[in-house]
Amino acid sequence: MAGFLTSLWRYRNYIVIVLTPLLLLPLPLIVQSSEAKCAFAIILMALFWCTECIPLAVTALLPVILFPMMGIMEASEVCIQYLKDSNMLFIGGLLVAIAVEHWNLHKRIALQVLLIVGVKPSLLMIGFMSTTAFLSMWISNTASTAMMLPIANAVLQQLCETEANAEERESSANDGQENQAFEMGDYKESNGKELKPKDNNINMDIETKDTKEIIDNNVNSMVCERSPDAEQRRIKREKKYLKLTKGMSLSVCYAASIGGTATLTGTTPNVIMKGQIDELFPDNGGIINFASWFGFSFPNMLLMLVLSWLWLQFVFLGFDFRKSFGCGTKKSGDGEAYQVIKDEYKKLGKMSFAEGCVLTNFTLLVLLWFTREPGFIPGWATVLFNKDKPYVTDGTVAILMSTLFFCIPSNFPRCCGRSRDGAPAEAPTPLLTWDIVHEKMPWNILLLLGGGFALAHGSEKSGLSVWLGESLIPLQSIPPFAISILLCLLVAMFTECSSNTATTTLFLPILASMATAIKIHPLYVMFPCTISASLAFMLPVATPPNAIAFSYGNLKVMDMAKTGFILNFVGVLTVNIAINTWGVPMFQLDTFPSWANVTKAP
Repeated sequence: MAGFLTSLWRYRNYIVIVLTPLLLLPLPLIVQSSEAKCAFAIILMALFWCTECIPLAVTALLPVILFPMMGIMEASEVCIQYLKDSNMLFIGGLLVAIAVEHWNLHKRIALQVLLIVGVKPSLLMIGFMSTTAFLSMWISNTASTAMMLPIANAVLQQLCETEANAEERESSANDGQENQAFEMGDYKESNGKELKPKDNNINMDIETKDTKEIIDNNVNSMVCERSPDAEQRRIKREKKYLKLTKGMSLSVCYAASIGGTATLTGTTPNVIMKGQIDELFPDNGGIINFASWFGFSFPNMLLMLVLSWLWLQFVFLGFDFRKSFGCGTKKSGDGEAYQVIKDEYKKLGKMSFAEGCVLTNFTLLVLLWFTREPGFIPGWATVLFNKDKPYVTDGTVAILMSTLFFCIPSNFPRCCGRSRDGAPAEAPTPLLTWDIVHEKMPWNILLLLGGGFALAHGSEKSGLSVWLGESLIPLQSIPPFAISILLCLLVAMFTECSSNTATTTLFLPILASMATAIKIHPLYVMFPCTISASLAFMLPVATPPNAIAFSYGNLKVMDMAKTGFILNFVGVLTVNIAINTWGVPMFQLDTFPSWANVTKAP
């Protein structure tokens, strides 16, 4: 029996691939409507995404097969969903991130911040968290975690070694002082009389030998007495630094997930939401752009980061401010640990021409994103291009600036430069080459984005969105804030077992249908649920940053589960505070917008 179950487990993916469509087949056969056919495709893709029986990107291609064969949409209409404006925005953001990583600009920024905050435990933790969160706003969460964790481990290891050496030196110095005092004192015989030299040489030798034995016995007894103390100190020190290493590893991976929520291109679910809003509500007037997303999410990210730091501080460091912050204390070991960071920074050398170009290009891109359509004043795109139609979008800007990486040389061009052998120097390579991009670009994410857009469009065309909306009308009696909190908790739980991208892709069209049915602003539920999809803090398999931290920090699953469970509630709480405070005036969430009233017959 055990062998049979083992064989089933080994072939589980093939079993799921075969059985799932067969078990779902009665739905479109019995209920012969376009809504049922679309529901079959969505449920099948959801189960394939959750079980990962085939790669996520391959599952995302199923609408190209199912929708035309079921008569929901023409193949040309389905395929066009896979490369929309949101995909271009994502590609441009990824190209910038690849350039930053390729020239180690992210490492220079990280080390510079750590040199500023120092190496006291709490300050070190907030330094690593703030740096990781900032980097995750612009590059992938996985890359920022993979870069920061080795630095954190190196610093903590140096702190531990320095403390061990200091204790050893202190112990040796105390032993030396006591031994010296013992040898220089007047030693007495066991009967209390002083030892006096004899005239006889033989007696003198015997008494000297006896004196040495007494000294050796006393020294040995003192060493034996100290050994247990030294061992206890060593065990206590190792426990302390093991706990600190766990806390630091978790702080880095959690900060990466939190930081990714702050910008539109920070993580895939954010881009999916923008694409879904534009797909489902085409007349929304560009309500979600880089500036509006940042204006809402950045303060929420800061609040979430501070609360997460306080929780990690409580769990792994306690609230002994004198020890954690180093108030009024200064250890020699801190200088050695600080030197580790300094040495890493020195290895980078001076900022190169290529790094300067990447930093300039990156800064210009962010400025253009912010000023394209800031909302409170007309942006440069509105004045120059978008007078009657939104010709220029955030995707246009992203592709423009990322294209420059292929045009700017990586070294300052010198017309008369010579190589070492005296021959004319070859032209420098550009900041990015296609080989580098091809190696580092996560192409599967683009297919996942396209699959989500195809599902949303198919739901609208088949009438499934209307049917879902009508079915959810009874929710109108529940207060909107309660609906938002419950949905956020549901998404946060679901994303622990499924990829963030798949979770967002599945939930957002349903949430949009529900919002239009009960007449609440779609962003009121879609925005917090999108951010909640990034709150995967409990399991190592939930996100790549969690998996990396699990391998680095000597963590147990229970360590991550206990800490992440509370942080899930903290995240849901903060995002709902945000949506009910500054989110309301930013997006007029207290009214149902006219552009959301798009209910159509199938």
